Formats: sequence, structure tokens, C-alpha cells
Amino acid sequence: MYIIGIAGGTGSGKTSIAKAIASSFNSKEIKIIQQDSYYKDLSKISLEERSINNFDHPNAIDFILMKKHLTKLSNGKQIAMPEYDFSTHTRKKNSHIFIPPKTIILEGIFTLYDPEIRNLMDLKIFIETADDIRIMRRIKRDVNKRNRTLTSVINQYKKTVRPMHEKFVAKTKKHADIIIPEGSHNKKAIDLITIKIMTTINEMKK
Repeated sequence: MYIIGIAGGTGSGKTSIAKAIASSFNSKEIKIIQQDSYYKDLSKISLEERSINNFDHPNAIDFILMKKHLTKLSNGKQIAMPEYDFSTHTRKKNSHIFIPPKTIILEGIFTLYDPEIRNLMDLKIFIETADDIRIMRRIKRDVNKRNRTLTSVINQYKKTVRPMHEKFVAKTKKHADIIIPEGSHNKKAIDLITIKIMTTINEMKK
């Protein structure tokens, strides 16, 4: 299996570029795993406590389960992919069966943070996008898709998102094999990565 990690700050375009790359392949050839699926389950604490949890800190991610799942997939075994409910900050009771493809794209802000996860990757990518563009995208996503208020999104950005990005996320850029500016708008970079994956998949078939 060929594993690609795509990291970058919130709103940098990680998901968009992952989807743009995957669009040239079928589901047996390539699938996307979102880091957000591996937020830790907070069902054992009150909703009030969950709401003030720092979700932009690496401690919010279940790297142990992520590594276990990536290892199983690398060995050709299917996994029960967790699904996260952002409205309650808990894992949904129902997971879905994830059958291993030839290539996996793992995307998220902390994709390149954990050294054991990085060691499983064949290609590491960091998306670099201007801060003002990233915060605008974050606001649009959280307000429209996660039913957040504008005030809460801005307060969270100032309190945790920006300082956690500077402390943890930005530093993972040094681990990247490729740094892509402007995310999904960088068509040349997407084409080059797509060609690399096609070549790799063809070699696997031999």
C-alpha cells in the first residue's frame, strides 16, 4: 500500500487537494481518510466540559487507534472506521467498514505530527496557505456546516486555533517531502502528484 499524508493549517485546502487528487482514481485505487475521524471520544465527560476542550491540540487526536488502523490497512485488512459527531464531540455508535485500496490519502492538521504515523507514509505533503484565507475558510465551514456562531468561531480562532497552529502545526512543515502553496488552486502540483500515484499503482499491478 502507498500512503500519502497531507497536512497544513485549518482552512489551508487539505481536503480539497485530497479530493482533487482522488478524483482521477476509482475507490479500489485510492481512498481518503480524514484525521477528524480520529478525534477522541469525549462521551465520558459532560457536554459543558466537552465544549471547552482544545480540539486544536494534538492531544485531541487518537493517534494510537490511527496507527493501528493504518497498520492493518497496510497489511490488507479492513477496519471499522470511526465516525465523529461534532455537535456532541463524541464518536457515533455506528462505524463503517473501510476496505483497503492500493493508495490511502490521510489528511488533517496533525497528519505529520506523530513520528510513528509519519514512518508509515511514503509521501508527506504540507499545504501552505495565507492566514487570512485560512481563517475565512474556517469561518465559512464552521458556520455553515457545524452550526457555529460567527462570534464563537472567531473567539476559538484567537484562543486556540492560531496559537496551536504556531506551536504545533506549522512546525510539521519540516517533515514534508513536498510543500504546496495555495492548496487546491495549485493545479500543476496536483497533476504531478497524480502522475506519481498512477505510476506507483501501475508498478503494484506488475
